Order: sequence, then structure tokens, then C-alpha cells
Amino acid sequence: MREGLGTVIEIELGVDDLASVRFAVSPLQETCHSLWALRDPGDFPLHMRWIRLVRDRLAVLDGELLDALVSERRWLPDFITPRPRTRVPDMAEELDILRRTDPATVRRDIETAYRDQRVPPVLRGDPAVLRDRIADALEAYWHLALEPHWPRMRGVLEADILYRAQLLADGGAAALFTGLHPNVHWESGVLRLHPMGTRSRVPAGGGLTLCPTLFGRKATAPIGEVPRVDYPARGVATLWEAVAAPPADALAALIGRPKAALLAALDAPDTTTSLARVLGVTPSAVSQHLAVLTACGLVTRARAGRAVLYARSELGDRLATRHRTAP
Repeated sequence: MREGLGTVIEIELGVDDLASVRFAVSPLQETCHSLWALRDPGDFPLHMRWIRLVRDRLAVLDGELLDALVSERRWLPDFITPRPRTRVPDMAEELDILRRTDPATVRRDIETAYRDQRVPPVLRGDPAVLRDRIADALEAYWHLALEPHWPRMRGVLEADILYRAQLLADGGAAALFTGLHPNVHWESGVLRLHPMGTRSRVPAGGGLTLCPTLFGRKATAPIGEVPRVDYPARGVATLWEAVAAPPADALAALIGRPKAALLAALDAPDTTTSLARVLGVTPSAVSQHLAVLTACGLVTRARAGRAVLYARSELGDRLATRHRTAP
């Protein structure tokens, strides 16, 4: 569930909680959150390219069940988005956690998500059987709709985490929390979301996990578990952009066409594997060109967990922008 209009979520954070703030990227969470975009595509214009691509393939899936997981309030049952236990868990790991959910929790979370509404027939019946069917449906949907794009999606999410970590280093917790989204407020050791109406307060002592999401419109928080805040990631607008046009001859003559194309493709931080897929070349070729661009100061690199993200430097940005606007 995500608390909605009329509710303030207040998360108390003590000194130990602030020392335990961590980030995580969840493929299962992104899979579930993407159902919002399929249900209400008009609210997700930045994802329209992906939505059009995926909708043509949904006929082979358990579409009725997937659609029912999102209530009219756009709430999700909490058990389908468990808190990530590692920084970047594998989808198989998260599905295993889902499949081990207590049936009583399954029933409770579905009824909570559909509070004051009629639970759809497809979400009724034996909760253990329903849990397994939901896990199977989400796994099939993941393989079809998100897994082919996951390297680039993960790259955008990891880039957001690097940005937030820099905010934390430069300005402390206040800079980190107030920069998550306009509906997040930090004051006197309390993190507040959705400042209106009734209140739901989470006491200190559980730490805090921050999860960027590509399909969020505001910061939200599941209720009734170790505190977690899901917030909209930066850079979503670059996620589904088409491959950049071939670079101008002048830039290609200067650094070579493969390196110019690679520099143009780095409008958002990305990984070697994802860049290779976008450009239609081998990862080893991308690695060789990135090494040269990095040595020349046109590209920077940073490790994010098990991934290495590459981004244009300020000099690289100026060069790429100049060739695009030059007559």
C-alpha cells in the first residue's frame, strides 16, 4: 500500500537511524511500479515509448491479475514490493522472498490496498495459491517488459544514487531529504511525506532505506515495515530516448566516429553493457573507446555497487553541445 491523499507519513529518525541510511535499487519494485504506467498511461508521458512497445506483448500474460494489483487509488499490496535486503538484489532473490510471504500477510495487504473498495474476484481465494500466481505473473511480466531494458534502467537509478550521495556528502541529511521531492519535508528529526490531513507515525529505531524509482510521481512509503521511502529518480526523461543521430563530421574527424557516437550517447550516465546494446557494438569495443575518452578528460567514471557508470565530463558536455549547435 502507499498512503495517499489526506495522510501524513511521519518517520522519526534518531542518530543511529541517520547513520544507517542506505540506498537500494529493486527490480521487483520497478516491475510493480511500472504497472501504474500501464494502467494510467496519460500520467506517464515520459514512458509512452515503452508503454506502446510493451502493450503489444501483454496478451500472453496474466493481464487481469496484473491489472488488479493496482487499486483505483493506485495502491499496491505491500507484500509484492518487499524492502530490498541488499543494495541491488537479483530479481530471482526478490521473487523468492515474495513466494515465501505468509498467506495471512497476503490477504491483509490486499484488503488494505482495496480499503473501502470491492476486492476484484481475481484477488480472492486461497491466499497461498494467489501469492504463487502473483509471483509467476510478475516474473513473466518482468522477463517480457523490463528485463530487456534493465541495464539502462539500472544505470539511471544508480546515477541518481550517486547524485544523492553527493548531496549527503556536501550538505548532510537536510540536503539529502529535502531534495528527494517537494512532498518530502525534514524538520527536527522527523521526515514527513504528504503533509495534509491525518497522520501515520513510524518511530525511530529501524534505520531508513531510500529507493529511487523510475515510475514514481512523488515520494511514497509503505506502512507497517522497516521505514522505506520510494522517490522519483532523476534522469527519467533520458531513459527511452532514441539513439542519437550520427555525429557531425567535424567531431567525428576530431575523435573518430565510434568515439563521437559514444560521447553523444552519454546524455545520461550509463554502463558499458547498456551502451553496447544501444550502439549495437560489443562491450569490449565500448570499453576501449571509453578508456580513451576518460584519459582525454571527456568522460568520467564512478563505481556504483557492482556496476561502473560512465558520464560526460563538463568538457565532454561542451564538446557534444557545440557539435550539435554548430552550423
